[in-house]
Amino acid sequence: MITKEQIAADYQTIQDEICLALELCDGKGKFEEELWQRDGGGGGRTRIMQNGNILERGGVNFSAVEGKLPPVMKKALGVEQDDFFATGVSIVIHPNHPMVPIIHMNIRYFEMPGSEVRWFGGGIDLTPHYVIEDDARFFHGHLKSTCDKYSADFYPRFKKWADDYFFIRHRNETRGIGGIFYDKLAANSELSWDNIFEFSKAVGRTFAPVYTELINRNRDKPFTEAQQQWQYQRRSRYAEFNLVYDAGTKFGLETNGRIESILMSLPPTAKWVYNYQPQPGSGEEKTLSLLKKGIDWV
Repeated sequence: MITKEQIAADYQTIQDEICLALELCDGKGKFEEELWQRDGGGGGRTRIMQNGNILERGGVNFSAVEGKLPPVMKKALGVEQDDFFATGVSIVIHPNHPMVPIIHMNIRYFEMPGSEVRWFGGGIDLTPHYVIEDDARFFHGHLKSTCDKYSADFYPRFKKWADDYFFIRHRNETRGIGGIFYDKLAANSELSWDNIFEFSKAVGRTFAPVYTELINRNRDKPFTEAQQQWQYQRRSRYAEFNLVYDAGTKFGLETNGRIESILMSLPPTAKWVYNYQPQPGSGEEKTLSLLKKGIDWV
């Protein structure tokens, strides 16, 4: 039986691998690390890059926290016990180039010691400022390949879950082109805990090769000031989702997590333009037309 200590150690290794890959890809930016301790128990390693060649702001964070769940979280999770342990890696990258997409990834494990309550969760999703269809197919194709190694059911189920989860209801649009999302994944007659843990790590190790490829495809493309302004508008939608709907943000705030680490997902610059209407036939109009659920990218 895998232990929480083993899970946390392997997640730290994945954090190290991703930080190295992103530094090499960016060519200038370096991650600054801050070690922190949580008052209720546990802590983490926050790693932030700012003002790189391509990565304007990015966080690759690891945490392993434990303690007592507050009543509001017990109710939200539908559990009766108090003691909990949670560990994971959480990533959000905001590039400075409007043709390079925002990306988010999270892999996590939760358990309530002394009980049978334990599960894995996570996912990875892409938020392009401009939807480039070849990039979308590449991204989803790699996610499907990762999922298919563990279950033919994973990609279609988790892709739909991502479409539904990463949806900005008050805008009636998806945050981006989705990806995969899963929660409370537990062992059953077909999947052992070891299988699920290996899948979790495989999702984590999908991040670096996929995102560095997307960066390198688009980093040298020219762009206009108008396109950068559109990038800032799309960032505002990302901020809205994370502050209104994101479950990880809510969990972190409700369990007395570290505020700087929780809110590292927010972009460095975002703009809200009143009643913006894209020009007919423009790249902005095309992007908005593709921010919807149910698009089959593979």
